[in-house]
Amino acid sequence: MRTTSVTLAKRLGADLALAAAVTAFMVVGTIGAANETTLPVARELDALTFVLIAVAGLGLALRRFRPLLGLALAVVATAVYLALNFPYGPIFFSVAITTYSVAAHHPVRHSLPAWAATAVLLAVPAGTDADWDGPLLAAVQLAGFLSWSLAAWAIGTVVRTARASAGRSRAERERQQAYEERLRTAQDVHDIVGHGLAAISMQAGVALHVLERSPARARELLEAIRQSSQQSLDELRATLAVFRASGAETEADRAPLAGLHDMDVLLTRMADSGVPVELRTSGEPVQLLSSVDNAAYRIVQESLTNVLRHADAASAEVHVAYGPDALVLEITDTGRGPRRTAPDGQGLAGMAARARSLGGSVHTGPGPTGGFLVRARLPIGGRR
Repeated sequence: MRTTSVTLAKRLGADLALAAAVTAFMVVGTIGAANETTLPVARELDALTFVLIAVAGLGLALRRFRPLLGLALAVVATAVYLALNFPYGPIFFSVAITTYSVAAHHPVRHSLPAWAATAVLLAVPAGTDADWDGPLLAAVQLAGFLSWSLAAWAIGTVVRTARASAGRSRAERERQQAYEERLRTAQDVHDIVGHGLAAISMQAGVALHVLERSPARARELLEAIRQSSQQSLDELRATLAVFRASGAETEADRAPLAGLHDMDVLLTRMADSGVPVELRTSGEPVQLLSSVDNAAYRIVQESLTNVLRHADAASAEVHVAYGPDALVLEITDTGRGPRRTAPDGQGLAGMAARARSLGGSVHTGPGPTGGFLVRARLPIGGRR
């Protein structure tokens, strides 16, 4: 509210300054026109002249807050000025500016009739000037008034159309950004919940299998299930907190996003589920953008989730390679390789979407020695 009040005050100040400047110009210009004109006039300048100029200036001051009222004041003052046969001068600028403002702030269905009324009200006294001889001169005067007033209206209409188009584009961008944010959150929720449930399912299955033979091992697995559930809930809360965060919050105010630094937790969860994972790193590690770091972690997480769900693998391997301009991830397993159809294609599609959003790519297929391979390339600096 305070920002809005300050903005309105600035606009009002700018309009008052413009009105004062144009009014001063009209006063000086009118005096100059009276001294230099070679045309006969029926009336010398007097106090009424400057009252009419002041009324036209008031219309200028209202041009943005009450455009139609501002135009009405300028038109009435100018029409009376012409009807009283004062010397032609810059009072016409007030009509041009307020006509522009009406067209810039009102739709055509309102601004076009206003322009037509303006043209008639000004053309009639201009065309019936008793001291100017001949219908040709009246026609020239009429054409002149119509031309400059139409030009002002046309410019205002173009400006309004451009503003409306920019507003629609901005609204569309905001809708697209909101959609992309919801999509990213949905992908994160899918990855977090999917991986957590897959790990819990695997751990529960092993616990049931060894429950009678090895109660101590079953207890360890139940504890792992508890930890997996808690970790998944913590990740989910952090993700939803980012989604709910207002634009006023800075990145530092929000919960940190998961990244490659959280790989130990992920690998421990996989080991507790019965699938040990070997992590290899090559290249010189660099500080990644949070978006790249989070995308890399989610791609590894979803790949390992698919290993738990579909691969029936004994082990898996994650290779993180830091290149000069890209981070390359390779996730392989010792399972049965790709199936003709997958039970859930959302995970692979989500990985590909994450990579594309950063200017990267994801390729999937058979591993070099069997099993399944996921290879992702992400630009170090984000989208390129």
